[in-house]
Amino acid sequence: MGNCCAAPSTTDSDKKKGKNKPNPFSLDYGGPTPSGNGGYKTTVLDNPTGHEIEKTYVLGKEMGRGEFGITYMCTDKSTGEVFACKSISKKKLRTRVDIEDVKREVEIMKHMPPHPNIVSLKDTYEDDNAVHLVMELCEGGELFDRIVARGHYTERAAAGVTRTIVEMCHKHGVMHRDLKPENFLYANKKETAALKAIDFGLSVFFKPGERFNEIVGSPYYMAPEVLKRNYGPEVDVWSAGVILYILLCGVPPFWAETEQGVAQAIIRSVVDFKRDPWPKVSDTAKDLVKKMLNPDPKLRLTAQEVLGILKIRYPRPHWAQTNPRQFWAEARLLKHAARGRSPHHPWIQNAKKAPNVSLGETVKARLKQFSVMNKLKKRALRVIAEHLSAEEVAGIKQGFDLMDTSKQGKINIVELKAGLQKLGHQIADADLQILMEAGDVDRDGFLNYGEFVAISVHLRKMGNDDHLKDAFAFFDKNKSGYIEVEELREALADEDEANNEEVISAIIHDVDTDKDGKISFEEFTAMMKAGTDWRKASRQYSRERYNNLSLKLFQDGSMDLANEGAR
Repeated sequence: MGNCCAAPSTTDSDKKKGKNKPNPFSLDYGGPTPSGNGGYKTTVLDNPTGHEIEKTYVLGKEMGRGEFGITYMCTDKSTGEVFACKSISKKKLRTRVDIEDVKREVEIMKHMPPHPNIVSLKDTYEDDNAVHLVMELCEGGELFDRIVARGHYTERAAAGVTRTIVEMCHKHGVMHRDLKPENFLYANKKETAALKAIDFGLSVFFKPGERFNEIVGSPYYMAPEVLKRNYGPEVDVWSAGVILYILLCGVPPFWAETEQGVAQAIIRSVVDFKRDPWPKVSDTAKDLVKKMLNPDPKLRLTAQEVLGILKIRYPRPHWAQTNPRQFWAEARLLKHAARGRSPHHPWIQNAKKAPNVSLGETVKARLKQFSVMNKLKKRALRVIAEHLSAEEVAGIKQGFDLMDTSKQGKINIVELKAGLQKLGHQIADADLQILMEAGDVDRDGFLNYGEFVAISVHLRKMGNDDHLKDAFAFFDKNKSGYIEVEELREALADEDEANNEEVISAIIHDVDTDKDGKISFEEFTAMMKAGTDWRKASRQYSRERYNNLSLKLFQDGSMDLANEGAR
């Protein structure tokens, strides 16, 4: 299920009635198993293919895991054909809403006709412990991984990817509601491989003009109107616009250390086009991003306006009065087409002519990654820096001494820029500012030697397993094998921030993947080795948490910020 949660036709009152009811699969009531189901316990699926997946398939290696389950490679015993099996633990379906979500995900996947850019569902099974979804295997990796590997795409590649993603918007009356790089996989490892949408867990059937108020989605990709609890299919175009921004520069347009900070950035909707590589990006590409990220859903481009997909509708459809904007948008596209003009946005229309030059280098992406790193990881990098060998430190010390022209034992941004130029690194002023802000932990306007070494460790990826063990031991004061909340609070006490408790809570939420309230060495290692922390954050989902966040934003006046900071 990953972030899977779907809510097609359930009414808000139904959800409220069932959201706090206990999970019927998490308790053993000791009674007889329900009849009429082959002896199996209460079912999630109405009509599964079967109840014993092991009779037909052999589950192989683990391919990935999410909040609700694990995806395995699986093989059909009779044909030898290889598939992917997403096994969703029933015990992790904490509420009846979660259970209904799984049903709806399956319903939507079955509803989708064969499409080259949508992963196909082959079989469904349910036993006492889990629901198993057997799907088409995609071995080319996540769209996100290709973004990180390159830092970002070229414009030409980004245009092709954007077309595919937007084409997924509103196919067959389905609003996705959770478009993000992690929900797209490549069929194989070839550059020409088909990109496929793989997760419809938050998707919903919708009718033109229908409005929704349930807060769903993932951090960084959520449209402002979702947080305001009044939205329609325009949210998918917003999410696709966020993906496009990431494709072109390597980082999301709206981010912060905490969920509330991210939400406030989304509400403000101020998009940065000054930082490298944006000066190199074509004006038409930036124009499309701006129009897809318009905070007013009535002014935001529709999927039809992005792609020029239209259907001739005569007579006027019954929904034209309730959704006149969509009707007239289609009419306008039809008018353009009749005159021989392409209704596509020009950047999509001329995708093959878009610049095919790399927009930057990996080192710049790593600088940006460091700037959004959580405080635990930054602190751990400083600990690792203190445990580097003499050989490892020698080159870094030499570089620091070269830059420290004033011989004060610390360097300012001017010295940093001059020193990097001497070492052959030409870095834009905006990126230098990112580096200084990220590395200057004590915020005195300088990088001392320890801060400089921590940045160097990150950029050079020098942390090996022994370094990680030393860093983990630094935080695990009571030697329990875990970093507990109090230990984290103590380690970050010198940060001197008003919202330190909120930051600590956010770190625990992001890093503690098994949700036991503490950080194991394995979870710590995964955090340290992850490419960017906003990727992990975008996988997390909780209705209750986002409902509470939305209420808090209404109460503290953050929603009033929507009209501030015009582009």
